[in-house]
Amino acid sequence: MGSLHYRAVWISDVHLGTRDAKAEYLLDFLSNIEADYIYLVGDILDLWKLKSWHWPEINNQLVRMVQRKAANGAHVVYVPGNHDEKLRDFVGSYIGGVNIALNAVHTTADGRRFLVLHGDEFDCVVMHNRWLAHIGDKGYEALLRINHWYNVIRRRLGFPYWSLSAYIKTRVKEAVNYIGNFEQAVVSEAERHGVDGLICGHIHHASMRQIDGVLYNNCGDWVESCTALVENRDGSLQILNWTEESALLLDERDVAGTATETEGEPLTHTA
Repeated sequence: MGSLHYRAVWISDVHLGTRDAKAEYLLDFLSNIEADYIYLVGDILDLWKLKSWHWPEINNQLVRMVQRKAANGAHVVYVPGNHDEKLRDFVGSYIGGVNIALNAVHTTADGRRFLVLHGDEFDCVVMHNRWLAHIGDKGYEALLRINHWYNVIRRRLGFPYWSLSAYIKTRVKEAVNYIGNFEQAVVSEAERHGVDGLICGHIHHASMRQIDGVLYNNCGDWVESCTALVENRDGSLQILNWTEESALLLDERDVAGTATETEGEPLTHTA
């Protein structure tokens, strides 16, 4: 199967540098898509973890993949978040063909304008109680550890990946209230900019819905759900869950491979 072609793609909260980053899923995703615009919507790197930096070779492959897409003509924009906020010192610069920007406004094929930002500036915990944010980060890591071993067991039983941590988060009242307050805050910022909608990350909760006449989009994360927001050629937006899409692609390749092998030709994969 050839590449999936999108006009634009938004990815956030990969947290490269931690053991929780689903780098293999993201590399598979980037290998199978082409896009005119690629937005890296913050927390791509996790610079909070420099003292326990985890950087396997696959992370280098991801960096080279992004740089290659930029070199091949994709307009790549990196909007830093709170975990990679040191990159905000380089706003206005190009690093490896990637434009570092504090935020961006993207115009879709159908003429709608969307404000693109990470969203941490609208998180009162991050902005005013950074020590509490770091404590919460430790608790989140523990939840991800549980999630990891839960999915090890699921794989051994023949079940696909499923995020236990995301499920718990959406059912805890305080977390639900936090998400709702965050969404309302960023929508107010979109209204202030006079745009049609907003695209953000930060809270690791993929979503697309109308709030007060503004189309709110959150592209999710790559430590739990492996989701991205994409713009199709007609300007329509959709959320992709790559743990599902990737399995679909593999199934289609298996079918194509079986047909090819039946014809006596070797099976090849193209990225």
